[in-house]
Amino acid sequence: MSQQIPVVELPSRELKHNAHMALGDVQLRNNMRTAMDSLMVKRLISMPDEYEREHLRELGNHVRARALSQLPDLLETLEANLTRNGVTVHWAETTDEANAIFLEIAQAHQAKQVIKGKSMVSEEMEMNHFLEGHGIEALESDMGEYIIQLDHEKPTHIIMPAIHKNARQVGSLFRDKLGIEYTEDVDALIQTGRKILRQKFFEADIGVSGVNFAVAETGTLLLVENEGNGRMSTGVPPVHIAVTGIEKVVENLRDVVPLLSLLTRSALGQGITTYVNMISGPRQADELDGPQEVHLILLDNGRSQAFADSELRQTLNCIRCGACMNHCPVYTRIGGQAYGTVYPGPIGKIISPHLLGLENTPDHPSASSLCGACGEVCPVKIPIPSLLRRLREENVKKPDAAHHLLRGQGSKYSAQERLLWKSWQLLNTSPLLYRVFGFFATRLRGLTPNIGPWAQNHSAPKPAARSLHELAKQHLEAK
Repeated sequence: MSQQIPVVELPSRELKHNAHMALGDVQLRNNMRTAMDSLMVKRLISMPDEYEREHLRELGNHVRARALSQLPDLLETLEANLTRNGVTVHWAETTDEANAIFLEIAQAHQAKQVIKGKSMVSEEMEMNHFLEGHGIEALESDMGEYIIQLDHEKPTHIIMPAIHKNARQVGSLFRDKLGIEYTEDVDALIQTGRKILRQKFFEADIGVSGVNFAVAETGTLLLVENEGNGRMSTGVPPVHIAVTGIEKVVENLRDVVPLLSLLTRSALGQGITTYVNMISGPRQADELDGPQEVHLILLDNGRSQAFADSELRQTLNCIRCGACMNHCPVYTRIGGQAYGTVYPGPIGKIISPHLLGLENTPDHPSASSLCGACGEVCPVKIPIPSLLRRLREENVKKPDAAHHLLRGQGSKYSAQERLLWKSWQLLNTSPLLYRVFGFFATRLRGLTPNIGPWAQNHSAPKPAARSLHELAKQHLEAK
């Protein structure tokens, strides 16, 4: 039974339109509000001591910053140690290159079925659709991913892809797609999914996984999960292919300890996940299980662009916990699919411009109230609000080929808008012009046009009958 089906596309350039549609979906807003409230409470319960929480966040920030400062060297060390352990390492600059590498491995093994553990990088690659086009079935084994694959959707959250659905919606979906009796019992629904997936693990020719952390010192791929599907995907099929971004590397296992604690508690309020998998090579002669081959595809896909800028580099600190989404008032109201990108929410608004270019994500940096909640809860202290402001600046800069740091820089540049701001600057720096403008603005206030973005949702402001300076002068003269 093939589960691979076309995904409903919500273009990233249509964020405003998508958001308006999402705001009209009452069920979506209720589901998201309930889920986000629960996750925020769980995070606080898991880290009640503010001193310990902030100390751990500071430590996590230092670990990630140190790893990024040594990124080229650590990647070379990682490759050398993985190769020594029997893992084949592949490098891909683009998602097309990564898919081509994957296909070459799959065809070499005459693979027809692929089983996948959770992987956001495979979503970047649109791996499922690529493989389907070459006659290879790719089935998601993470329960959330499996649900949205059945429903033709993309993930709405980094950690919990189907968090926008409730038990009633999943029950109806399973009834319609799997032909089972309708139920809203969560345990029964999970067992149904597991029963179907269990056989698929043994039938698959290749197992796919993401990587939470890649340890350079030991050549170890670390994967955390709660369902066991990651361990099945990486251990049962004869070939395991891991895909990850180049930023996931850390120096040593000691660095993993604080990051692992921050990840699980920030994401789900758990002290530790049910499974922590450490993969350092294929099955050895004296071992009873495990894959015969292990491959790692290291993907760039715009990450080097962020790395090249000392400020934007902080984007790569992300450990994919989703805490910023859970606390974001915008994400909570429109859900993840409205963004039209693999990574939604606050972190998506600073990552996606590097992956897709600002020309394809023009409204993402501006889709924020800059309330600062995302920066306050980020476990590795990424200054998301300041990075959003920086991207807003890059978005409206006049394109300059000589200093073109970001793909799509200047995508919202407007010569007319720039002229208006220059005029505003001149008006507010010249006392004479300011007084003349104030005089005519008050006398001709009835002619104020009801135009502009402000007037879309508000009554257009009209100048007062007299300016404050004039009123103050009249008051003094009257004495």
